Amino acid sequence: MERILVINGPNLNRLGTREPSIYGDDTLASLEQRLIHFGEIKNVKVECRQSNHEGILLDWIQEAESKFSGIVLNAGAFTHYSYAIRDAIASVNIPVVEVHISNIHAREEFRHHSVIAPVVAGQIAGLGFKGYELAVLALLDSFS
Repeated sequence: MERILVINGPNLNRLGTREPSIYGDDTLASLEQRLIHFGEIKNVKVECRQSNHEGILLDWIQEAESKFSGIVLNAGAFTHYSYAIRDAIASVNIPVVEVHISNIHAREEFRHHSVIAPVVAGQIAGLGFKGYELAVLALLDSFS
């Protein structure tokens, strides 16, 4: 059975209370339950993690190479300036799909640019929690 790691970065632990007009009312726990269930339906093991700390995200990306077939990553604000996360993604030999709940290209100017986009398999933005499921499907397609 394939294994996919879902990594959520800074402030995503605040889902459900953080700017519900942008991110909705659902919580990180409900997202994680939804993804684990989706994985069961698709015969893939999904493991979810969240941290507000860049170094922890780096460690998880690097460790994933030996334990997972791919990564779904919402790097939060690190998307726009963390060259360390960009380099960690580039250093692993498993596909990474970048996900954003909101449409980063329709928001503030500083959110329009992703420094990790050039090293990921693809980017999904603006489709809410559904974007994570689409990222899992994209990874599963890439494994075949």
